[in-house]
This record gives sequence, structure tokens and C-alpha cells, in this order.
Amino acid sequence: MTSPVNIMPALAWPVLGCLAAHVLGQVSYPRTRSKPGRQAANQRRILDFLPRRLTWTVLAVFTGAAAQIVWTSTLPGFAPAAYESRPDGAAGYVTFGGEGRIPGVELAAYLGGFLVVLGVGTLLVLALITRRAPLDGLSPELDRRLRTIAMNRLLRTVATVASGLAAIAGNHAARPDPASGVNGWVNPAGALNLAVLLVMLLWAPPRLAQHQPRRSAVPSTSQPATVLSVSIGAATGLAAFAPLPAAIFVPWAVIGHPSLFVTVSAAAVLAVVSLGELLLHHNHGMAHRPRRWPRRAVSPALACTFAVAAAALIAVVVAVAWCQAQLAVQPSWHMTAWTSTGILLFAAVPLVLARRRRSVEGTVLDASLRAVTVHRVVRTLAAAFAAQAGALLMSAGPKLYRASPLTPEGWDGAWQVAPAVGVLLATAGVVIAVIPVQGVRPRRDATSPAAHEPQPVDLRREHPNPL
Repeated sequence: MTSPVNIMPALAWPVLGCLAAHVLGQVSYPRTRSKPGRQAANQRRILDFLPRRLTWTVLAVFTGAAAQIVWTSTLPGFAPAAYESRPDGAAGYVTFGGEGRIPGVELAAYLGGFLVVLGVGTLLVLALITRRAPLDGLSPELDRRLRTIAMNRLLRTVATVASGLAAIAGNHAARPDPASGVNGWVNPAGALNLAVLLVMLLWAPPRLAQHQPRRSAVPSTSQPATVLSVSIGAATGLAAFAPLPAAIFVPWAVIGHPSLFVTVSAAAVLAVVSLGELLLHHNHGMAHRPRRWPRRAVSPALACTFAVAAAALIAVVVAVAWCQAQLAVQPSWHMTAWTSTGILLFAAVPLVLARRRRSVEGTVLDASLRAVTVHRVVRTLAAAFAAQAGALLMSAGPKLYRASPLTPEGWDGAWQVAPAVGVLLATAGVVIAVIPVQGVRPRRDATSPAAHEPQPVDLRREHPNPL
């Protein structure tokens, strides 16, 4: 680390993102009516569900990360030096110079702060898992196993993030002085981070029993069209990580443009949703049945979320464009504006396909599946717009702050906190992206479907969301 300007956004993204994803995974479980005898479940302790060996392992990872960060805080900083070649005394030359590093205490303050946030957040999420209301239709043993699985996944995730913080501190500590002529270094903490990653990846959670009691109120998901729709939901989770191979194989196309990462991810998700509609049309569509559009395809909460995300993106683009023009800074808002427009236009493809495809068997089922597609498209747009706004603030904010005059007026102090606001917007984008799909309900005055007619999709089966 040679400058503390971008440390907070770089660290806040993984810490807050992983905690937010697990919190949303718990609060999005279906609410159940309180029944006599269930109050005892809320009086249980966190220790009643914690996997013991994994807990001690995660505690050791946190302790090691804290020790690495404390040691890094004692190290001095190095001033950058211009590159030059000097004779090495053996008819050769040695290259001196390079980037320096900030004092270890400055980096350790950020790393230690986020490690504390990660630890406290983990305890709060564990408490949330413990106090969540039991699910209907699950026996006490299965409910206990489900909570243990959730804790297993949370602990494995935060252990990996904590070891990543230690790896950052270790890399900073191993960085040599540019004036010493040493051009390479080894980061042992990075190797430990990779080992922790592999261990947590292979540490499988306990499995639920093969045969579980089913609720009579849960609609059947045995229809092929329903199974396909749920599978598409899982595929969108994988498609969201499309920028990673793109950054590996085509680094020049995405490195330096954070908006392209968001664009590729959103476009991949929309492409998978479009493919799902095509498969429904060709494999399960019936030409002789009328098309059924849902009465309310998007919930009011999601519609408001989309409107707020779009308004935030427009406000950020306008503010950044105006300030870059006033301060004569190289404009970077063009990429965000064009890519966001492209995502919006591309989103029309799955919507048109959902509108025009053939109906599947079952009136309510057909409307439900169309509502699922519309929900996924609107959710993807809202998440992309929030992430685009955050990425623009994180990338343009430090440059505008350095170019702003040091006066107490105007935008001078606003751009100092722009990266932190960008982190919050990007985290909000991740949270929006994992909002579970909500099913559509038939009108109360509508006649009940026949027993042989497929029922609406139980979209809660898509939980936990693959993203």
C-alpha cells in the first residue's frame, strides 16, 4: 500500500458484502405464525448450534490475523524512489527504486478496524441465526441442523475474509525498501491465506435428512417448467461472476473500468434469464393456450428500490460530470453512462421474451413464471444501477478530491467521503441482487384451480438465493 486514499473502499467491499449477504439470507426466510411451545426456541444460545471444531478454527484464524496486523503496525514506511540502474560490481547492473509504502500503523488502523467490524458483525449474524423463528413443517432436530448449516457457511466465509486481511498486512510487511535494490519479495501470509481458503472450501456443512416432512400448504414444484425456472435462478448466481474470467483472459478490456465489471455481470445475468424464457417457450410452451400476464409482476418494494437506485445513479453521474468539467479532470463518467444505458436496453430482451412466449400448462403457474422473470430483470437493473453509482464514486472521488481547492466551500470536502459513499452504494447493489423472488398470488375472489392444474411456484424454494 503506497497511499491510504483507496484503502477503505477496497476493504469495506468484502467485509460488508459478506455480512450483508448472510443477514439477508436469514431475514428472507418465510415468516411463520407463532405457536405454543415455540417460545423455547428463541431462548436458545448461540453455543447450542455452533459447530465446535470449525468455531475453534475460525477463532485461530482471527487471532492470527490480529497478530499479523499488530506486527505490521510497528513497521516504518518507505519513501518512493525513482528507477535507476547501478553497477553491481560483477560486470552487471542492479535496478534500484520503485514504489514505497505507507507507515504500517496507517494500514494497520484500517485492517484492524475492519477485522473488528467483521468479528462483531459475525457475532450479530450468529445471534440472528439463533433467534430466527422456526420454520413450519420442520422437526426440532431438522431446524437445529438448518441453523448449524447457516452458521457453518457464515464462519467459513468470515474466516476466509479475515485471512485475506492478514494477507494484505503480510504483503505490506514483506515489501522491501526501494532503495535497497531488492525487486522481489515473498509473502508467507498470502500462502496461509490460500491454505485457509482451500480448507474452508472443503469444510462441508452437515447435511439435512434425505426425507423431510412437507407442508401441505406448499405448492408442488414437480412440474418441469417450475424445475427449469428454479434452475435458471441458480444459473444467474453463477453468471454474476462472469467478470472474473473476463478479467483473466481479457484484462485490457476491463481493468481500469469498474463500470465494465458491473456491466458484464448484469449482462450475463440478463442473458441467462433470456435463455430461460427461450427454453420455456420451446420445451414447455403450448400454442393453443392464451398468455397469462400476472396481475402485479413487480412488488411495490422492488419498484421503489429500482426507482431509488436509478435516481442515485443519475445524481452521481450528473455530479461527477459537472465537477470533472469544473476542475478540468479527465472525464470518467462517459463509461458509466453508456454502460448503464446499454444494460437498460438489453433488459428489454428478457421482458419481451417473457411477454411473447407461449403459455405453459396451468393458468396461475404461467402467470407466476412470467412474474419471476420480471422480478429478476428489475432486481438485476436495480442492483446494477446502485453498483454503477458506487463504482463511479469510488474511482472518481479520490481524483476529484486531489484536484479540488482546499477551501471550505462548494464540493471541496464532499469528495473526501465519496469513496465511503461508493462502498455503501456498491454494498447496497449486492444486497439488492440477492433479494429473493416473491411469487404472485391469485385474486382472492378467483375460483380455485382444479386439483390436476399445476399450482403457483413456491419461489421460497429458491432461497437461499444463489447470489
